[in-house]
Amino acid sequence: MKSNTGFYKWELLIWLWLAFFFNQADRQIFNILLPLIKIDLQLTDVQLGLISSLFILVIGIFIPIAGVVGDMFSKKRIIWISVLFWSIATLLTGASTGLIHLILFRSIAVGGGEAFYAPSANALIGEYHKKTRALAMSVHQTSLYAGVILSGTLGGLIAQWYGWKFAFYIFGGTGIVLAALLAWRIKSIQLINTVSTNHVRAGFIKEAVLALFKKPTAILLGMAFACLVFVNVAYLTWMPTFLHEKFKLSIVEAGFSSMFYHHIFAFAGVIFGGWCSDKFALKSSGNRLIIQSVGLLLGAPFILAMGQAENASYTYVMLAAFGFCRGIYEANTYTTLFLVIEPQYRSTSVGIISMFAFITGAIAPVLLGYLKPGMGLSNGLSSLSVAYLIGGVLILVALIKFYKRDVVSTNPQEL
Repeated sequence: MKSNTGFYKWELLIWLWLAFFFNQADRQIFNILLPLIKIDLQLTDVQLGLISSLFILVIGIFIPIAGVVGDMFSKKRIIWISVLFWSIATLLTGASTGLIHLILFRSIAVGGGEAFYAPSANALIGEYHKKTRALAMSVHQTSLYAGVILSGTLGGLIAQWYGWKFAFYIFGGTGIVLAALLAWRIKSIQLINTVSTNHVRAGFIKEAVLALFKKPTAILLGMAFACLVFVNVAYLTWMPTFLHEKFKLSIVEAGFSSMFYHHIFAFAGVIFGGWCSDKFALKSSGNRLIIQSVGLLLGAPFILAMGQAENASYTYVMLAAFGFCRGIYEANTYTTLFLVIEPQYRSTSVGIISMFAFITGAIAPVLLGYLKPGMGLSNGLSSLSVAYLIGGVLILVALIKFYKRDVVSTNPQEL
């Protein structure tokens, strides 16, 4: 079967959608259950923030390694092993009895395992989808939203009925079963590897790094992505606690409400953004960057209002609007990067860009946890709007100053 035509490119997307679903569900379930874990293990806000920050930091450290590995070895093997590893670690998180256990199983093991998924998966989608690349990546991105919503609802219910530990057991165990299915199903499908001739070739890593850093557009896009990740990590970590404490919602209500309204509209935004991106890129590939920038700039005022809301209903409206704008941006996260990076270096580039973004984002949970007693979560969450404004401006600078020089191809079918 040809790599870029036929049903298989969509079949592959289904498998990757399921893998990314559990990637995000296993990641978010900890944040949903923070209040229960805090009471049961007698942890402070700073300690909880530290666990989340270390989790993101570990992803940031390992993801560039994952990017290089994804360009040099079998992407399919990396994907199913990654799912297996983080699922086992998620299950073990449920057995934690203190701060050290959570750092070991949650921050290090889950974070390290999840780091290896995104570079290989996104590069693989980019290989199979040309004209439909933004749409395919948008569909893949929807699994993030679905995973976060389900973890917020189902995780809260399981914790309410059986305790927070069982939520990790169930999500981790299900992920282990999925890993086995991926290993069985994907191994029989012939995947493409754009750098098979470069397998462990000396100098490849240097070439891949230079391919990224010689492109100012790619660097600025990476900085904008870091702004988004900083906001997302802070929001995902502290919004359930914010609703629980400010509006006295139960753990189930806070977990559901903090994630559902935001991510259901992000779902709509990412599909809309992907459709617009593919449509307007036929006129000019630079339109993808404009759409991406608009998503951040429009989202900033809604983030500001979200933290200052005086009632839950108004908060949900702002969460929804913020989510829709986030989706518009995320439809083009890797699509715009791939415009200026050659195919054989894309997995490595995703890894390096993600490393910077996640290390930056790792500051957010512990920072808001530290500021929470004095500044309050309302002001802390509202201040995240500044990061969106900065990110939107950085993308426009990249488009105006450097994009025409850095773009890899002007053929619409390759964009």
